[in-house]
Amino acid sequence: MIARAPWQTGFFVLFILAPVFDLLRFDLTVGHAWLLGMEWRLGLDDFLAGRSGPFEAAANIILRLFLPLLGGAALFLFVAWKWGRLYCGWLCPHFSVVETINRLMIRASGKPSIWEAARLTPWRPDGARWQPDPRWWGVVVPAAVLFALLWAIVLLTYLLPPAQVYGNLLHGELTRNQALFVGVGTTVLSFEFLFARHLFCRYACAVGLFQSLAWMGNRDAMVVGFKRQRAAACATCLPDRAAACEAACPLRLPPRNIKRHMFTCTQCGQCIDACGQTQRNNPDGPLLAWVSDAAARENEAGFRSAALLQRRKK
Repeated sequence: MIARAPWQTGFFVLFILAPVFDLLRFDLTVGHAWLLGMEWRLGLDDFLAGRSGPFEAAANIILRLFLPLLGGAALFLFVAWKWGRLYCGWLCPHFSVVETINRLMIRASGKPSIWEAARLTPWRPDGARWQPDPRWWGVVVPAAVLFALLWAIVLLTYLLPPAQVYGNLLHGELTRNQALFVGVGTTVLSFEFLFARHLFCRYACAVGLFQSLAWMGNRDAMVVGFKRQRAAACATCLPDRAAACEAACPLRLPPRNIKRHMFTCTQCGQCIDACGQTQRNNPDGPLLAWVSDAAARENEAGFRSAALLQRRKK
């Protein structure tokens, strides 16, 4: 499987540098956007100055605003319809923070979130045993606050000239409104990163929601497939009979379940990697793999048949 880390790191750097190089931002001081280093205006200056009519203004709005937005949204949703929430799992700068804080919090408490009822299995997919160390809390909290501060500053550069924002920061001369934006943003994001990052991804992110809806609408879309006929091998997954795939999922989803229970799956593939490690000595290979098209439909039918059989037994 292609490594996600370079993609996540590269996009996080792009998220930070895009305003600096005017790749994408809206400048409140001049009242227009920047795109790929060029000014992006709606073409309403002539209309406001009385040099053109309303029809020309409407055409400019359609051509320069609505068509690009609709075209970009259509492409984005097509990718989600075919492959799921790839943006979330492979690019989203928020999700990369979620995963980073997850890993740190697991080191500190044995749980990826303070809302988890129980610790994760103490066994890693490679067979090594681990134990949480409370001293890692000294890294978890500062990391969340520093990520929040970085996010607040970067978001401000999407609205004001980056040179002005970073210059004021460097000289300790932020204006009242700039300091208020950074202070409030850092506070809100710190609480979100520490207490509600999973909840945001699963229930509050509109970008993720629309990707999930598009993905659910395609029965042939790429999905994590489970070889149910070999389900008995899951009993020997880890020494304590815990499921390595479920422990690996950053959003705490059950990978061996029906698609609608994986509604917020980010296609990160960590469950597949974990299964591959636990079954590395199995000549039949892992039980989880990416499937699509007819295999995706068969995978879903298998889940439904198993669920129906289980209900009948009850």
